[in-house]
Amino acid sequence: MNTPSTKALQSNAYHNSSRTKQGLALFGYGLTTKAIAKKLGGGCTFFDDNCNVPYTDEMGNRIYPSSMFDPEKSTLEVTTPSLPPKHPLIQKAKHLISEYDYFLPPERSTLNAQRSKPFTVWISGTNGKTTTTQMLTHLLEKRGAVSGGNIGTPLAELDPAANIWVLETSSFTLHHTRYASPNIYLLLPITPDHLDWHGTPEAYEADKLRPLKTMSEGELALVPKGLNLPETDAFVVEYDSNDLLCDYFSLDASRLNYRGAFLQDALLSLAITKVLFDETDYDLLNRFKRDAHRQEEFTDAKGRLWVNDSKATNLDAAVQAVKGYADRHIHLIIGGDDKGVDLTPLFKLIAQMDITLYSIGANSQKLKTLSEKFNIDLKEADTLDNAVSMTDKVHTLKSVALLSPAAASFDQFNSYKHRGETFIDLVNAL
Repeated sequence: MNTPSTKALQSNAYHNSSRTKQGLALFGYGLTTKAIAKKLGGGCTFFDDNCNVPYTDEMGNRIYPSSMFDPEKSTLEVTTPSLPPKHPLIQKAKHLISEYDYFLPPERSTLNAQRSKPFTVWISGTNGKTTTTQMLTHLLEKRGAVSGGNIGTPLAELDPAANIWVLETSSFTLHHTRYASPNIYLLLPITPDHLDWHGTPEAYEADKLRPLKTMSEGELALVPKGLNLPETDAFVVEYDSNDLLCDYFSLDASRLNYRGAFLQDALLSLAITKVLFDETDYDLLNRFKRDAHRQEEFTDAKGRLWVNDSKATNLDAAVQAVKGYADRHIHLIIGGDDKGVDLTPLFKLIAQMDITLYSIGANSQKLKTLSEKFNIDLKEADTLDNAVSMTDKVHTLKSVALLSPAAASFDQFNSYKHRGETFIDLVNAL
């Protein structure tokens, strides 16, 4: 547990480190670190794996190969979230912090030490982070809320005068964060993910629960039941069902136009507005528009239902998608780079369903092995265009064709968006 004396020591150690460009090393020449350099007016020092020869960019920043980093010349290192724990830069760093630490230190805002830091809500989980962050921001926009973090806007670009920062927070960021702490932490359900980065499911879970270690008395952590919680001063509410959320926070799920995982995202968003402002605006939340590529329904020229769920890049997202269409025969297009995750839970679920699989991508052999183990009908399509063509021949008005890959897209596409757009184009061309 973080006792007051421990927190004081952390804060002192943090604020004694360099807070200026002098001695600051930025790891990775990416979105997060470039935004920090821009906020500081340029002239910063970067170390990047893609740099072979030192050069200076248009902002006067100096970019060096990662191999040139000298920890003895650095008094503070801020890393891009994606660098894994075993990366040489991370291993060499002696004063490593995250973007969150830099802009949300224990006491004051980095760039304006005269004002208190904004009230922050951090949202993490395996699946649904973006949607829930957007839902909550939609509900709190009238209260001066802005959103950022993993959702695409670095903290350096957020309005420091905003009343509330709603931050989609990745496990990568949480792993590197040492001092920053949310006022409210919402953890969505988690299943093993990014094991090639975290190493083990236990390490992944521990990073997802890391914020609880620095939270204070009176701050709320809303987390799934059954996790190995660390000692914390926060007030922790554990949930395991929509019914529990409705009972605990006095919510009415029947007033929401959502189903499946989206319904739980909506209830969790309303739980936070209920805690903060004793407010539950069902009508406002029902007007929220989801992003593309997330259980996006459309019909083809024959009136048959197709669902673009390309953003389902992990096990849990695919599980939630197939559950939503369990009343139909499902033609499920699945596969890609599964990042080493065990897909057995998904196959145990769909073994009880009326389903046909169409495998694509790098993990096709794994999918074939699992389908044989659970006696599930699988067609080896290899590519998305083959999968759409094969599905077209057997799809009916009573079935659903679902692209929910349970895997990343980079083995065959530039991004999940590229994969989803390709899927829609292929269907529209039938």
